[in-house]
Amino acid sequence: MVEDTGERVIPAFMKASNKLLLEHMARYQFALPYAHGRVLDLSCGAGYGTHMTAKERKQDVDQVIGVDIDQAIIDYARCEYYHPSSHFYVMDAVDPALPDKLGTFDTILSFETYEHIAEEQQLLTNYYHLLKKGGTLIVSTPFGQGRGKACGSPFHVHQLTPSEFQNLFGDYAEVEYFYQKGVLIEPPRQNIHYPLGIAVCRK
Repeated sequence: MVEDTGERVIPAFMKASNKLLLEHMARYQFALPYAHGRVLDLSCGAGYGTHMTAKERKQDVDQVIGVDIDQAIIDYARCEYYHPSSHFYVMDAVDPALPDKLGTFDTILSFETYEHIAEEQQLLTNYYHLLKKGGTLIVSTPFGQGRGKACGSPFHVHQLTPSEFQNLFGDYAEVEYFYQKGVLIEPPRQNIHYPLGIAVCRK
């Protein structure tokens, strides 16, 4: 039985109107049009997004791989979310050998991962080497006081500022930034506070 710590989004344990659940589902809905070919859901958690991608994009994706460091949550995902095109594995997002173990992908989704990782540069390196040339990486993270500064969540190493977030993806050929407030995801508007950012990076 997987433990509900309050950090993970596990739809079966939540009301359909739960704001956190709706916000997480909105990110996957936003990413669906980008998903094609071989897809990696890095830090997939309970697996609902991996399953959504495989199901909703079945005409466009060949395979969707969900990866998380937590054995219990991967066991849960394997039991809860079956699709012939999806597979779940226990792996570490900052394992330097991850690209050798998994190969490369046309699309990488990595939602709410960065703020948990102390080895930031290794995560960025893995993103780059896991992505095929011409592929698309979509990353989201909540904003806060900045790198190295304490934040309100006991589960987060820190939370970047918007400018710090925008400085992460200089190696990519093209980057678009979107911002999320509730379920709304949009390009930035002036005088709007956005709690979370999304980068769409093309290699």
